[in-house]
Amino acid sequence: MDSEDLVQRAGRIAGWAARTGYSLGRRLPGADSAERSLRTLEQKALGELRRRLEGAGDPYLATLNQAPSTGRNLTNGQVKGRAVTVVTPDEPLRVAMAELLNRSTGLDRDRSRDYLYAVILRQLTPDEARILAALADGSPFPLVDVAERTGLGGAGRVVLRNASTVGKAAGVTLLDHVPAYVTRLVGLGLADIDEEAPALSTQYEILLTDDTVRAAEQLVKRPRFVRRTVRISPLGVSFWQACAPK
Repeated sequence: MDSEDLVQRAGRIAGWAARTGYSLGRRLPGADSAERSLRTLEQKALGELRRRLEGAGDPYLATLNQAPSTGRNLTNGQVKGRAVTVVTPDEPLRVAMAELLNRSTGLDRDRSRDYLYAVILRQLTPDEARILAALADGSPFPLVDVAERTGLGGAGRVVLRNASTVGKAAGVTLLDHVPAYVTRLVGLGLADIDEEAPALSTQYEILLTDDTVRAAEQLVKRPRFVRRTVRISPLGVSFWQACAPK
């Protein structure tokens, strides 16, 4: 099996797992073996993906590894065969910025988009990729913040942000890290937080029984639950269309 088939096969399996709630299948005979095979395949695919991305070149790593240690400044130097305006071997961060600025002059719209998506992709964990796959159809998922209720009934100190059922639906490995995953996806611009959805009332009640939410509830005397929703963002839609396994 070549690397292209490996990545595509892992993507198809991961997408199937997110859509069908693979975690429920762990109760079936032989599920443990199937899950180990899936994890092994995912690890191989991620390794291949990492190799491809590293091959494209990282401006900071390229300058850090390639800059000569002459201890002097050079002008009109080169990094990986590309001309840079200023190369300062002892200051790799400045060299990396020069490399980015020089790259920007040779990128059209499509290549700039691919570069952005590659940078985002490098930052995602496998669990976050699963969550994005679960959000990909545009459906909202319930989201809850746990805060301390103030004397006026409002929300004071927040002890837990962005707890959601989307992690369980996606079959993530680290369920207690779902709030952090959602926060990171929002920070990357791939997901948006919206108002409460009354139609999801039953799912909100289920979310309030989550172990992570229960643990946060114990941290305050008078907990207040702020209900909202999380859904894929416009950038997330474009990113998923460009990167989703076929």
